[in-house]
Amino acid sequence: MAEQQPQPPKIEFPCDYEIRIMGNAAPDFKDVCVEIIKKHVADFDGNCRVKPSRAGNFESVMVKIVATGEDQLRAIFADLKATGRVKMVL
Repeated sequence: MAEQQPQPPKIEFPCDYEIRIMGNAAPDFKDVCVEIIKKHVADFDGNCRVKPSRAGNFESVMVKIVATGEDQLRAIFADLKATGRVKMVL
């Protein structure tokens, strides 16, 4: 009998959702991320935290949104990756 993989927990929407966006450090990296989030989250106020890497080569931008569905999250992730500047989205 094949061993079943545990299923990831289902997210109930709408919900508070934190997104961490990582990329190369640049003066406008945060602004690029915020503009993409605003495109998909009508009431996003632009509030975020930016944390540089220890060596300063990378930075992460953390945003909290109210997610409305999986399609919205997929679209945000796709648009962030499409910039070519985002290395990872968690």
